[in-house]
Amino acid sequence: MEASDAILEDLGWNAFFSSQLVPGEEQGEACVVRVMAVHRGMIEIAGVGQEGMISSTLPHSKGPEDRPTVGDWLMVNRETREPLRLLERMNLFKRKAPLDQRRIQLIAANVDTLFIVTSCNQDFNIARLERYLVLARDVGVKPVIVLTKIDLAEDPEAFLEAARALQPGLDVEMVNGRDPQSVSNLAPYCGKGKTVALLGSSGVGKSTMVNTLRGSKSIATQSIREIDGKGRHTTTVRQLHRLDGPIKGGCLVDTPGMREFQLPDAAFGIAEVFDDIVALTLECRFTNCSHGSEPGCAVQAALRQGSLTPERLERWRKLIIEDTEGTARTAGRRSGPKNPRKRK
Repeated sequence: MEASDAILEDLGWNAFFSSQLVPGEEQGEACVVRVMAVHRGMIEIAGVGQEGMISSTLPHSKGPEDRPTVGDWLMVNRETREPLRLLERMNLFKRKAPLDQRRIQLIAANVDTLFIVTSCNQDFNIARLERYLVLARDVGVKPVIVLTKIDLAEDPEAFLEAARALQPGLDVEMVNGRDPQSVSNLAPYCGKGKTVALLGSSGVGKSTMVNTLRGSKSIATQSIREIDGKGRHTTTVRQLHRLDGPIKGGCLVDTPGMREFQLPDAAFGIAEVFDDIVALTLECRFTNCSHGSEPGCAVQAALRQGSLTPERLERWRKLIIEDTEGTARTAGRRSGPKNPRKRK
């Protein structure tokens, strides 16, 4: 293996991406780079002999998802470093923009594992964790819930049990983000060439954990407010970090904290995370059952038996409504007005 191949493989290059290259493309003016960070109008790249900031503008870009985001692979001009084309993604994490839900905000691309990070304090929120699980399942990425600040919790096992109850077989890890031995439990997910993204609210210890995994203190961290356990936004840009410390070979995507998280069209992910409720709906007597007062409703029967809680049912209803409304808005934008007025 040539040194250049090893550099790309450390960054996550694999057969899925190499199969997209045109024969002889890399021997010419073009070369492969990975997007390491996203800034306003600029992106930071890394590759063989290619590191630094370049324009994020791609030729023939048609929509918001054509923009490069952290984790993307690009072909760029070897000399001018002008972006040439965006390689097809294995997956893409995105959400509705907090201030304008008509817009889509790209989070990260080409991820192998998602660390859903939450702390053992007031930040722990079942509904938010389910949203992150829906996102992971919808794009086909393995989710791992990482419980932080276990050294500060009176009963961390209670948080562990609540997290494991979200889905059968769900991986849940407990760590003290400042303790290298504790954080080493995450090493199996961060192997050579693997990309792990971290999502969670501000103040849960994502940046602290990244520093410990890298054996570095280069990422700024801040303490949380004692009054409500909430943190400030320490990470302000989405950035991919190479693991070259105690754990070597992988890449970590650190993202700004997200307390509000509106899902874009995620019907598949919702069905995966709430598969128990979906299975119940198939047992209802009527196919158009609203799961309210209809006779023969299996969902209501499960509520009476105690195998389904009203809280979980309400969270499922809320996500279904949100997804349906979001899908309708997207379809409306694509089709445009049904009866546009003719110009005179």
